[in-house]
Amino acid sequence: MSGSALYETFARAPLAFDRGEGTWLVTDKGERYLDFAGGIAVNSLGHSHPHLVAALTEQAAKLWHVSNLYEIPEQRKLGDRLVDATFADKVFFTNSGAEALECAIKTARRYHFVKGHPERFRIITFEGAFHGRTLATIAAGGQYKYLEGFGPKVEGFDQVAFDDIDAAEKAITPETAAILIEPVQGEGGIRPVPTQSLKRLRQLCDQRGLLLIFDEVQCGIGRTGKLFAHEWTGVTPDIMAIAKGIGGGFPMGACLATDEAATGMTAGVHGTTFGGNPLAMAVGNAVLDVVLEDGFLEDVQRKALLLKQGLAAVADEFPDVIEDIRGTGLMLGLKCAMPNTKVNMALRDQHLLAVPAGDNVIRLLPPLTVTDEEIGEALKRIRGGAKGLTDAIAAEAAK
Repeated sequence: MSGSALYETFARAPLAFDRGEGTWLVTDKGERYLDFAGGIAVNSLGHSHPHLVAALTEQAAKLWHVSNLYEIPEQRKLGDRLVDATFADKVFFTNSGAEALECAIKTARRYHFVKGHPERFRIITFEGAFHGRTLATIAAGGQYKYLEGFGPKVEGFDQVAFDDIDAAEKAITPETAAILIEPVQGEGGIRPVPTQSLKRLRQLCDQRGLLLIFDEVQCGIGRTGKLFAHEWTGVTPDIMAIAKGIGGGFPMGACLATDEAATGMTAGVHGTTFGGNPLAMAVGNAVLDVVLEDGFLEDVQRKALLLKQGLAAVADEFPDVIEDIRGTGLMLGLKCAMPNTKVNMALRDQHLLAVPAGDNVIRLLPPLTVTDEEIGEALKRIRGGAKGLTDAIAAEAAK
Protein backbone atom coordinates (compact mmCIF):
# COMPACT_ATOMS: atom_id res chain seq x y z
CA MET A 1 0.00 0.00 0.00
CA SER A 2 3.06 2.24 -0.14
CA GLY A 3 2.24 5.57 -1.75
CA SER A 4 -1.47 5.36 -0.94
CA ALA A 5 -3.37 7.79 1.29
CA LEU A 6 -3.67 5.14 4.05
CA TYR A 7 -1.58 4.88 7.19
CA GLU A 8 1.11 2.29 6.57
CA THR A 9 0.35 0.40 9.79
CA PHE A 10 -0.63 -2.91 8.15
CA ALA A 11 1.65 -5.39 6.38
CA ARG A 12 -1.12 -6.42 4.02
CA ALA A 13 -1.07 -9.51 1.82
CA PRO A 14 -1.20 -8.64 -1.90
CA LEU A 15 -4.80 -9.82 -2.17
CA ALA A 16 -8.03 -7.90 -2.71
CA PHE A 17 -11.33 -9.72 -2.38
CA ASP A 18 -14.40 -8.85 -4.38
CA ARG A 19 -16.99 -11.08 -2.71
CA GLY A 20 -17.49 -13.91 -0.26
CA GLU A 21 -19.61 -17.05 -0.38
CA GLY A 22 -19.83 -19.03 2.87
CA THR A 23 -16.33 -20.30 3.61
CA TRP A 24 -14.91 -18.95 0.34
CA LEU A 25 -13.48 -15.60 -0.72
CA VAL A 26 -13.15 -14.55 -4.35
CA THR A 27 -10.50 -12.04 -5.42
CA ASP A 28 -10.99 -9.19 -7.85
CA LYS A 29 -9.19 -11.47 -10.37
CA GLY A 30 -11.66 -14.31 -9.83
CA GLU A 31 -9.38 -16.58 -7.75
CA ARG A 32 -11.10 -18.58 -4.99
CA TYR A 33 -9.59 -18.92 -1.51
CA LEU A 34 -10.76 -21.19 1.30
CA ASP A 35 -11.13 -18.83 4.24
CA PHE A 36 -9.87 -20.38 7.48
CA ALA A 37 -8.93 -16.93 8.80
CA GLY A 38 -12.50 -15.73 9.16
CA GLY A 39 -11.50 -12.07 9.39
CA ILE A 40 -9.60 -13.10 12.57
CA ALA A 41 -12.51 -15.05 14.11
CA VAL A 42 -15.05 -12.39 13.12
CA ASN A 43 -17.01 -14.03 10.29
CA SER A 44 -18.62 -16.57 12.60
CA LEU A 45 -21.26 -17.59 10.03
CA GLY A 46 -19.11 -17.16 6.95
CA HIS A 47 -19.55 -14.66 4.17
CA SER A 48 -22.95 -13.42 2.92
CA HIS A 49 -24.98 -15.62 5.24
CA PRO A 50 -28.56 -15.18 3.97
CA HIS A 51 -30.10 -14.66 7.42
CA LEU A 52 -27.57 -11.95 8.29
CA VAL A 53 -27.89 -10.28 4.90
CA ALA A 54 -31.69 -10.20 5.24
CA ALA A 55 -31.54 -8.78 8.78
CA LEU A 56 -29.08 -6.05 7.81
CA THR A 57 -30.81 -4.98 4.61
CA GLU A 58 -34.23 -4.92 6.28
CA GLN A 59 -32.91 -2.71 9.06
CA ALA A 60 -30.91 -0.54 6.64
CA ALA A 61 -34.13 0.33 4.84
CA LYS A 62 -35.70 1.51 8.11
CA LEU A 63 -33.19 3.20 10.42
CA TRP A 64 -29.41 3.37 10.84
CA HIS A 65 -28.64 5.60 13.79
CA VAL A 66 -30.39 7.61 16.48
CA SER A 67 -27.76 7.53 19.33
CA ASN A 68 -28.28 6.31 22.87
CA LEU A 69 -30.28 9.42 23.72
CA TYR A 70 -33.32 7.30 22.86
CA GLU A 71 -34.65 3.80 23.32
CA ILE A 72 -33.39 1.25 20.78
CA PRO A 73 -35.76 -1.75 20.97
CA GLU A 74 -33.43 -4.15 19.15
CA GLN A 75 -30.69 -3.26 21.64
CA ARG A 76 -32.92 -4.18 24.56
CA LYS A 77 -33.85 -7.44 22.78
CA LEU A 78 -30.22 -8.45 22.17
CA GLY A 79 -29.24 -7.47 25.69
CA ASP A 80 -32.02 -9.63 27.14
CA ARG A 81 -30.98 -12.59 24.99
CA LEU A 82 -27.34 -12.33 26.07
CA VAL A 83 -28.39 -12.10 29.71
CA ASP A 84 -30.68 -15.13 29.33
CA ALA A 85 -27.83 -17.15 27.79
CA THR A 86 -25.06 -16.16 30.24
CA PHE A 87 -24.09 -15.35 33.83
CA ALA A 88 -24.72 -11.65 33.24
CA ASP A 89 -27.47 -9.27 34.36
CA LYS A 90 -26.34 -6.16 32.47
CA VAL A 91 -24.94 -5.44 28.98
CA PHE A 92 -23.23 -2.39 27.47
CA PHE A 93 -22.86 -2.44 23.67
CA THR A 94 -19.72 -1.17 21.93
CA ASN A 95 -18.25 -1.01 18.43
CA SER A 96 -15.22 -3.25 19.01
CA GLY A 97 -13.45 -5.63 21.35
CA ALA A 98 -11.07 -2.96 22.55
CA GLU A 99 -14.01 -0.76 23.56
CA ALA A 100 -15.62 -3.72 25.31
CA LEU A 101 -12.39 -4.20 27.30
CA GLU A 102 -12.25 -0.48 28.11
CA CYS A 103 -15.78 -0.77 29.48
CA ALA A 104 -14.80 -3.86 31.48
CA ILE A 105 -11.80 -2.07 32.99
CA LYS A 106 -13.87 0.99 33.87
CA THR A 107 -16.64 -1.19 35.32
CA ALA A 108 -14.16 -2.93 37.64
CA ARG A 109 -12.52 0.30 38.78
CA ARG A 110 -15.85 2.07 39.27
CA TYR A 111 -17.18 -0.85 41.32
CA HIS A 112 -14.49 -0.40 43.97
CA PHE A 113 -14.85 3.39 43.84
CA VAL A 114 -18.53 3.31 44.75
CA LYS A 115 -17.81 0.70 47.43
CA GLY A 116 -15.56 3.22 49.13
CA HIS A 117 -12.20 1.88 47.89
CA PRO A 118 -10.98 4.25 45.17
CA GLU A 119 -7.43 3.02 45.83
CA ARG A 120 -8.39 -0.33 44.27
CA PHE A 121 -7.81 0.25 40.57
CA ARG A 122 -5.02 -2.12 39.55
CA ILE A 123 -5.70 -5.19 37.38
CA ILE A 124 -3.59 -8.34 37.13
CA THR A 125 -3.08 -9.69 33.60
CA PHE A 126 -1.06 -12.47 31.96
CA GLU A 127 1.87 -12.62 29.53
CA GLY A 128 0.89 -13.39 25.95
CA ALA A 129 -2.45 -11.64 26.34
CA PHE A 130 -3.92 -9.35 23.71
CA HIS A 131 -6.74 -7.09 24.85
CA GLY A 132 -6.82 -4.40 22.15
CA ARG A 133 -4.98 -1.37 20.75
CA THR A 134 -6.15 1.52 22.91
CA LEU A 135 -3.69 2.99 25.40
CA ALA A 136 -5.32 1.13 28.29
CA THR A 137 -5.65 -2.20 26.51
CA ILE A 138 -2.06 -2.26 25.22
CA ALA A 139 -1.01 -1.60 28.82
CA ALA A 140 -3.19 -4.52 29.91
CA GLY A 141 -1.66 -6.76 27.24
CA GLY A 142 1.80 -5.65 28.25
CA GLN A 143 3.58 -6.56 25.01
CA TYR A 144 6.49 -4.23 24.31
CA LYS A 145 5.98 -4.26 20.52
CA TYR A 146 2.56 -2.63 21.02
CA LEU A 147 3.66 -0.25 23.79
CA GLU A 148 6.84 1.12 22.20
CA GLY A 149 6.70 4.75 21.17
CA PHE A 150 3.36 5.67 22.73
CA GLY A 151 4.62 7.38 25.84
CA PRO A 152 4.34 6.20 29.43
CA LYS A 153 2.46 2.95 29.87
CA VAL A 154 -1.02 3.53 31.33
CA GLU A 155 -0.79 2.91 35.06
CA GLY A 156 -2.70 0.17 36.78
CA PHE A 157 -1.75 -3.16 35.20
CA ASP A 158 0.42 -5.85 36.79
CA GLN A 159 1.42 -8.72 34.55
CA VAL A 160 2.47 -12.25 35.52
CA ALA A 161 3.53 -15.28 33.48
CA PHE A 162 0.91 -17.23 31.55
CA ASP A 163 -0.93 -19.72 33.79
CA ASP A 164 1.18 -18.83 36.84
CA ILE A 165 -1.59 -18.61 39.41
CA ASP A 166 0.86 -18.56 42.32
CA ALA A 167 2.43 -15.43 40.82
CA ALA A 168 -1.02 -13.91 40.34
CA GLU A 169 -1.80 -14.48 44.01
CA LYS A 170 1.48 -12.88 45.07
CA ALA A 171 0.77 -9.88 42.82
CA ILE A 172 -2.43 -9.01 44.70
CA THR A 173 -2.06 -5.85 46.79
CA PRO A 174 -4.50 -3.55 48.63
CA GLU A 175 -4.73 -1.63 45.32
CA THR A 176 -5.82 -4.64 43.22
CA ALA A 177 -9.33 -4.39 41.76
CA ALA A 178 -9.58 -7.34 39.37
CA ILE A 179 -7.94 -10.15 37.43
CA LEU A 180 -8.29 -10.10 33.64
CA ILE A 181 -7.71 -13.20 31.50
CA GLU A 182 -8.58 -14.78 28.15
CA PRO A 183 -9.89 -18.32 28.76
CA VAL A 184 -8.16 -19.16 25.47
CA GLN A 185 -5.37 -16.87 24.32
CA GLY A 186 -5.77 -16.12 20.62
CA GLU A 187 -3.08 -13.67 19.57
CA GLY A 188 -0.80 -15.29 22.14
CA GLY A 189 -0.77 -18.58 20.24
CA ILE A 190 -4.03 -20.49 20.84
CA ARG A 191 -3.29 -21.32 24.46
CA PRO A 192 -6.25 -22.54 26.55
CA VAL A 193 -6.02 -21.78 30.26
CA PRO A 194 -6.41 -25.03 32.26
CA THR A 195 -9.74 -25.45 34.03
CA GLN A 196 -8.07 -25.79 37.41
CA SER A 197 -6.27 -22.48 36.90
CA LEU A 198 -9.51 -20.63 36.16
CA LYS A 199 -11.09 -22.24 39.22
CA ARG A 200 -8.21 -21.02 41.38
CA LEU A 201 -8.57 -17.50 39.99
CA ARG A 202 -12.29 -17.55 40.81
CA GLN A 203 -11.47 -18.65 44.37
CA LEU A 204 -8.82 -15.95 44.70
CA CYS A 205 -11.22 -13.26 43.56
CA ASP A 206 -13.91 -14.46 45.94
CA GLN A 207 -11.49 -14.62 48.87
CA ARG A 208 -9.87 -11.25 48.24
CA GLY A 209 -12.88 -9.21 47.09
CA LEU A 210 -11.68 -8.90 43.48
CA LEU A 211 -13.64 -9.00 40.25
CA LEU A 212 -12.85 -11.69 37.67
CA ILE A 213 -12.90 -10.41 34.08
CA PHE A 214 -12.90 -12.74 31.08
CA ASP A 215 -11.87 -11.53 27.63
CA GLU A 216 -13.88 -13.68 25.21
CA VAL A 217 -13.53 -11.34 22.26
CA GLN A 218 -11.95 -14.09 20.14
CA CYS A 219 -12.99 -17.32 21.86
CA GLY A 220 -16.67 -16.46 22.40
CA ILE A 221 -19.91 -16.85 20.40
CA GLY A 222 -19.59 -20.56 19.68
CA ARG A 223 -15.95 -20.57 18.63
CA THR A 224 -15.03 -23.38 21.05
CA GLY A 225 -18.27 -25.35 20.66
CA LYS A 226 -19.98 -23.67 23.62
CA LEU A 227 -21.54 -20.22 23.41
CA PHE A 228 -18.63 -19.02 25.56
CA ALA A 229 -15.34 -20.78 26.22
CA HIS A 230 -15.57 -20.49 30.01
CA GLU A 231 -18.65 -22.72 29.96
CA TRP A 232 -16.36 -25.73 29.45
CA THR A 233 -14.78 -25.03 32.87
CA GLY A 234 -17.83 -24.30 35.00
CA VAL A 235 -16.18 -21.03 36.07
CA THR A 236 -18.14 -17.80 35.60
CA PRO A 237 -16.72 -14.27 35.63
CA ASP A 238 -18.11 -11.08 37.10
CA ILE A 239 -17.46 -9.15 33.89
CA MET A 240 -16.89 -10.34 30.32
CA ALA A 241 -15.88 -8.56 27.12
CA ILE A 242 -17.09 -9.96 23.79
CA ALA A 243 -16.95 -8.85 20.15
CA LYS A 244 -15.85 -10.37 16.81
CA GLY A 245 -18.23 -13.32 16.30
CA ILE A 246 -21.31 -11.62 17.78
CA GLY A 247 -21.44 -9.30 14.76
CA GLY A 248 -20.71 -11.97 12.16
CA GLY A 249 -18.63 -9.39 10.27
CA PHE A 250 -20.46 -6.24 11.37
CA PRO A 251 -18.43 -4.16 13.88
CA MET A 252 -19.81 -4.64 17.36
CA GLY A 253 -18.89 -5.73 20.85
CA ALA A 254 -20.34 -5.81 24.34
CA CYS A 255 -19.39 -5.74 27.99
CA LEU A 256 -21.44 -8.11 30.14
CA ALA A 257 -21.57 -7.93 33.94
CA THR A 258 -23.47 -9.09 36.99
CA ASP A 259 -25.72 -6.61 38.77
CA GLU A 260 -23.18 -6.40 41.58
CA ALA A 261 -20.18 -5.79 39.31
CA ALA A 262 -22.09 -3.10 37.40
CA THR A 263 -23.08 -1.25 40.59
CA GLY A 264 -21.00 1.79 39.73
CA MET A 265 -22.06 2.13 36.10
CA THR A 266 -24.80 4.69 36.58
CA ALA A 267 -26.18 7.38 34.25
CA GLY A 268 -23.47 9.58 32.77
CA VAL A 269 -20.36 7.67 33.87
CA HIS A 270 -19.82 5.92 30.52
CA GLY A 271 -21.16 6.28 27.01
CA THR A 272 -20.87 5.64 23.29
CA THR A 273 -22.16 7.37 20.18
CA PHE A 274 -22.34 4.42 17.79
CA GLY A 275 -22.44 1.46 20.20
CA GLY A 276 -25.68 -0.51 20.05
CA ASN A 277 -26.87 1.16 16.86
CA PRO A 278 -29.88 -0.39 15.07
CA LEU A 279 -27.79 -1.92 12.26
CA ALA A 280 -25.44 -3.69 14.67
CA MET A 281 -28.30 -4.90 16.84
CA ALA A 282 -30.17 -6.36 13.88
CA VAL A 283 -27.09 -8.35 12.87
CA GLY A 284 -26.25 -9.41 16.43
CA ASN A 285 -29.76 -10.76 16.93
CA ALA A 286 -29.51 -12.59 13.61
CA VAL A 287 -26.23 -14.21 14.66
CA LEU A 288 -27.81 -15.48 17.88
CA ASP A 289 -30.78 -16.81 15.89
CA VAL A 290 -28.38 -19.18 14.15
CA VAL A 291 -25.86 -19.96 16.89
CA LEU A 292 -28.55 -20.72 19.48
CA GLU A 293 -30.49 -23.07 17.20
CA ASP A 294 -30.90 -26.58 18.62
CA GLY A 295 -27.91 -28.70 17.68
CA PHE A 296 -25.80 -25.92 16.17
CA LEU A 297 -23.09 -25.85 18.85
CA GLU A 298 -23.03 -29.63 19.08
CA ASP A 299 -22.31 -29.71 15.35
CA VAL A 300 -19.48 -27.21 15.85
CA GLN A 301 -17.98 -29.63 18.38
CA ARG A 302 -18.29 -32.54 15.93
CA LYS A 303 -16.67 -30.61 13.09
CA ALA A 304 -13.93 -29.37 15.40
CA LEU A 305 -13.00 -32.95 16.27
CA LEU A 306 -12.94 -33.87 12.59
CA LEU A 307 -10.60 -30.96 11.83
CA LYS A 308 -8.35 -31.55 14.84
CA GLN A 309 -7.92 -35.25 14.09
CA GLY A 310 -7.08 -34.46 10.48
CA LEU A 311 -4.54 -31.84 11.53
CA ALA A 312 -2.91 -34.31 13.94
CA ALA A 313 -2.41 -36.72 11.05
CA VAL A 314 -0.77 -33.99 8.95
CA ALA A 315 1.49 -33.05 11.87
CA ASP A 316 2.54 -36.69 12.28
CA GLU A 317 3.40 -36.87 8.59
CA PHE A 318 5.31 -33.59 8.46
CA PRO A 319 7.05 -33.04 11.84
CA ASP A 320 9.61 -30.72 10.22
CA VAL A 321 6.75 -28.30 9.50
CA ILE A 322 4.18 -28.77 12.30
CA GLU A 323 5.22 -29.62 15.85
CA ASP A 324 1.82 -29.77 17.53
CA ILE A 325 -1.89 -29.00 17.27
CA ARG A 326 -3.39 -26.67 19.88
CA GLY A 327 -6.75 -25.28 20.83
CA THR A 328 -10.36 -26.28 21.16
CA GLY A 329 -13.44 -26.13 18.97
CA LEU A 330 -12.91 -24.27 15.72
CA MET A 331 -10.15 -22.21 17.34
CA LEU A 332 -7.12 -24.32 16.47
CA GLY A 333 -3.42 -23.58 16.15
CA LEU A 334 -0.55 -25.15 14.26
CA LYS A 335 2.59 -24.87 16.40
CA CYS A 336 5.19 -24.56 13.67
CA ALA A 337 8.63 -26.17 13.52
CA MET A 338 9.81 -23.43 11.14
CA PRO A 339 8.88 -19.72 11.01
CA ASN A 340 5.11 -19.44 11.02
CA THR A 341 5.30 -16.71 8.37
CA LYS A 342 6.85 -19.23 6.00
CA VAL A 343 4.17 -21.80 6.74
CA ASN A 344 1.44 -19.18 6.32
CA MET A 345 2.82 -18.26 2.91
CA ALA A 346 2.84 -21.93 1.88
CA LEU A 347 -0.82 -22.23 2.89
CA ARG A 348 -1.68 -19.07 0.97
CA ASP A 349 0.03 -20.56 -2.09
CA GLN A 350 -2.48 -23.42 -1.71
CA HIS A 351 -5.26 -20.79 -1.67
CA LEU A 352 -5.97 -21.39 2.01
CA LEU A 353 -6.16 -18.37 4.33
CA ALA A 354 -4.98 -18.63 7.95
CA VAL A 355 -3.74 -16.19 10.62
CA PRO A 356 -0.27 -16.04 12.23
CA ALA A 357 -0.16 -15.71 16.03
CA GLY A 358 2.38 -15.51 18.84
CA ASP A 359 4.58 -18.42 19.95
CA ASN A 360 5.21 -19.33 16.29
CA VAL A 361 1.63 -20.52 15.75
CA ILE A 362 -0.73 -20.40 12.78
CA ARG A 363 -4.39 -19.89 13.72
CA LEU A 364 -7.20 -21.73 11.94
CA LEU A 365 -10.50 -19.91 12.54
CA PRO A 366 -13.02 -21.13 9.96
CA PRO A 367 -16.68 -20.13 10.04
CA LEU A 368 -18.77 -22.15 12.46
CA THR A 369 -20.82 -23.08 9.39
CA VAL A 370 -17.88 -24.76 7.63
CA THR A 371 -18.90 -28.07 6.02
CA ASP A 372 -17.27 -31.48 6.38
CA GLU A 373 -16.30 -31.28 2.72
CA GLU A 374 -14.61 -27.91 3.23
CA ILE A 375 -12.73 -29.29 6.24
CA GLY A 376 -11.51 -32.12 4.03
CA GLU A 377 -10.45 -29.63 1.36
CA ALA A 378 -8.61 -27.52 3.94
CA LEU A 379 -6.73 -30.56 5.24
CA LYS A 380 -5.75 -31.44 1.67
CA ARG A 381 -4.38 -27.92 1.15
CA ILE A 382 -2.56 -27.86 4.49
CA ARG A 383 -0.97 -31.19 3.62
CA GLY A 384 -0.01 -29.79 0.22
CA GLY A 385 1.64 -26.77 1.81
CA ALA A 386 3.48 -28.92 4.35
CA LYS A 387 4.68 -31.32 1.65
CA GLY A 388 5.99 -28.44 -0.43
CA LEU A 389 7.98 -27.11 2.52
CA THR A 390 9.34 -30.58 3.38
CA ASP A 391 10.36 -31.19 -0.24
CA ALA A 392 12.15 -27.83 -0.23
CA ILE A 393 14.05 -28.82 2.92
CA ALA A 394 15.05 -32.13 1.35
CA ALA A 395 16.17 -30.44 -1.87
CA GLU A 396 18.28 -27.95 0.07
CA ALA A 397 19.89 -30.75 2.09
CA ALA A 398 20.73 -32.64 -1.10
CA LYS A 399 22.75 -29.76 -2.52
